[in-house]
Amino acid sequence: MSDPGNNAGSADRSLGQLVASATAEMSALVHDEIALAKAEVRQDVKRGAIGSGAFIAAGALLLFMMPMLSFAAAYGIHNLGMGLAWSFLIVAGGFFLLAVLLGLIGRLKFKKVKPPEKSIASAKQTAAVLQGVKPHPRPAVPAGTSLPAASGSTLTGKAIEKAPVQDKGSSVARSST
Repeated sequence: MSDPGNNAGSADRSLGQLVASATAEMSALVHDEIALAKAEVRQDVKRGAIGSGAFIAAGALLLFMMPMLSFAAAYGIHNLGMGLAWSFLIVAGGFFLLAVLLGLIGRLKFKKVKPPEKSIASAKQTAAVLQGVKPHPRPAVPAGTSLPAASGSTLTGKAIEKAPVQDKGSSVARSST
């Protein structure tokens, strides 16, 4: 351990001041960590929004491309010597077969979807454990009455007596920052 006399001014500080200083520094550290996490999340959300916008634009372009591709395929079949009506019917039939195939694949995948069995079992286990737990008895305080001011013998009573009174406006303003 280091000698407390080596640090300038450390001999002048009491234990309470050291604890207060450590608490303040720990609070500042936690606030800085929260600010860092917010900055990282904000940056990730921005990247995600830009990526989502790019995917939406790509999907819209693909959607607008489909009629042009359909007309090109139909006119391509027509140039091979088939009638124009038959060419469009063949292209429509191809899209119909593709839709049926994708529908069957989707149906097979949905049949394989099962409920989250592990989560359900864990929730049932937690519920079974919590059913056996009994809460600590609390004194019943009728509505409209207050705790006696001289009581202060329990921690709950002391906490209620020392609790700061806030209006709803300040608590809302504090929660939004």
